[in-house]
Amino acid sequence: MEFLASDAMRGRGSGTADELVAVTYVGSQLRAYGIAPAGDAGSYIQRAVLQQPKLAAPPLLAFTKLGAGKAAEKVTWTYGKEFIALRLSQTHFSGPLRVDHPGEDDAQVAGSIVLIVESGTDRRKLRARAAALASAGAAATIAVATAEETGHFQERSEQLPTLPAQIEGSASGLGGNFSLLEVRPDAGNTLEALPANTELNFDSSSTSEKKYTWNAVGMLRGSDPKLRDSAVLLSAHLDHLGIGRPVNGDDIYNGADDDASGTTAVLELARILGAAARPRRTVIFALFGSEETGGFGSTYFREHPPLPLREIAVNLEFEMLGRADPAVSADTVWLTGWERSNLGPMLAARSSTWTQPSGRCCGQSAGWSTRHSRQSGMQEENRREESSVVRRQSSAKVVNCKDCADDRRPTTDD
Repeated sequence: MEFLASDAMRGRGSGTADELVAVTYVGSQLRAYGIAPAGDAGSYIQRAVLQQPKLAAPPLLAFTKLGAGKAAEKVTWTYGKEFIALRLSQTHFSGPLRVDHPGEDDAQVAGSIVLIVESGTDRRKLRARAAALASAGAAATIAVATAEETGHFQERSEQLPTLPAQIEGSASGLGGNFSLLEVRPDAGNTLEALPANTELNFDSSSTSEKKYTWNAVGMLRGSDPKLRDSAVLLSAHLDHLGIGRPVNGDDIYNGADDDASGTTAVLELARILGAAARPRRTVIFALFGSEETGGFGSTYFREHPPLPLREIAVNLEFEMLGRADPAVSADTVWLTGWERSNLGPMLAARSSTWTQPSGRCCGQSAGWSTRHSRQSGMQEENRREESSVVRRQSSAKVVNCKDCADDRRPTTDD
């Protein structure tokens, strides 16, 4: 972990040469541990080709306004003047306008561009509402800015919004097609006064640049003919935020906790399992790139797995294990996603206690005591004592919080 989180790695920025160095290093470690390669062309590395779109001019938002007894008037708004983009995932989209009313059935918004009139000042709630509408099928959402926020439109328009990359040949990603615009209060009033289902059209011109991201993948074939085709996938992401805004004069976001710690845990499991009697099940070790910019490494792995997905029984992802949470006892595992499969309830049935606490930070978590099931995963790697991968457990997947963004230099506690 000291190497991965060192200044020499420059924060392992997603899709950068530093990420490639990290992947190459992890591959060399897997080789040293006796793990077979499971990447491209007999190597330990998977390379995914990404297309990175870039806006070439300020976007436009257009619609037709019908006046009382007057001819139809085409209205065109310009980015930075009447609106800005808080999040943009597409260069073009269109749909009938709908106004979002509290308590309305989200199923009615499919294919629409939804105006959120009661957006308030809580950006987290706004984004959560916009994400819920996008999940219900909305083409995009529009919020109404406050007067204070409107004062920053011109400043924000000096830099065009960024667009997410896409895996070449695939429309998949973790972010989804989720666009959130923000309009001036007077523009919001104009939209709210339009007839229902007025067609809105968002348009922009763009170019595209080819980029890459990389995964490190190894595999240890199981010894049991009946179980070797029911594999366990142990994974983590090895990228971080790279170089960013200086904090106390330091612009390297080292990412010791997020997620050099998880990568180290997977490597330690590879070392132990590679040196022991071959496990009955096949074990895949996968370290993903470009998680921080949209989960591109893991998405590419899902589309190009070393075994058919039906032969992977379970995936344990190790995330941010470098810091103990003082609110959680040392023998407790924090697990997210347990409710999406039968693994969580199975492990809970084998443990001495089970709790389902309230949400933690930006995510929802569930935890249980591991006094009797410490092999179940989410172990924290103690890099000063390599003799045991199981030392204490206290991990939760935490997304989009200040603690994640501020993860910097490795310390004696990492």
